Amino acid sequence: MDLKLKDRVVVITGPAKGMGAAITRAFAAEGSRLALLGRDVAAIEPVAAEIRAGGAEAIVVACDITRGEACDAAIAETKAAFGGRVDVLVNVAGGSGPIGKTGWETTEAEFDEIVDLNMRGCFNTMRACLPTMIAQRDGKIVNVGGTFGMRGRAGRMAYSASKWGLRGITKSFALEAGPFNINVNCVAPGMVDGPRFRGKVVPEMAARLGITEEQAVQKHAADYALRRVSTDEDVAHACLFLASEVSRQISGVDLPVDGGWAML
Repeated sequence: MDLKLKDRVVVITGPAKGMGAAITRAFAAEGSRLALLGRDVAAIEPVAAEIRAGGAEAIVVACDITRGEACDAAIAETKAAFGGRVDVLVNVAGGSGPIGKTGWETTEAEFDEIVDLNMRGCFNTMRACLPTMIAQRDGKIVNVGGTFGMRGRAGRMAYSASKWGLRGITKSFALEAGPFNINVNCVAPGMVDGPRFRGKVVPEMAARLGITEEQAVQKHAADYALRRVSTDEDVAHACLFLASEVSRQISGVDLPVDGGWAML
């Protein structure tokens, strides 16, 4: 199936590693023209070099998404490089906030930091891109949230609050931008198999329960209807879907990519 993403100008935040890198590779494989935004451009360059070697077109743009003026400048640079267009925005950049702390143990600074990154960052990039999309009468925005923003999580209050807030931002922008043929949606990954899962979550569970790490992986997967943990590529495919024309009639949704946990 042709997703009609070839030559589309796609802005991706947080593309350096993990699901951000997987999403970048997925759009590159579709022939999209990529603007890769982040604070640490040196960390992004290897991913950019990899996809350029495969024939993709990509620029790396320094941008602190928590600063509105930086986002405006980054989108201006993107438009200058790609003929004045911005067709797709994928907001991957975000943080996890304090882990294992109750709400009353969380400091104001910790709460402010994660809300600033996970909510304000997406607001800033959307605000920077939307005037161009509105003028085009065309655009797709995909925000990467999280299932803890759909069910909540003890010990993750600040993170959950930030992802619940992102859902509200997504839905309001979807209503406001819809009349201009702009879709705004949210992908909500569950636990994703990767360095943090294998290097922290699994060993901690194994030690706590006195089981092997492989048994811990299986115990974690047993919480999901599909009995498997999501991969970065699963999240990337969901982003491709919501950025493509095959999802033209979908807007304002939260799409869990979690093997069947948050909604069941």
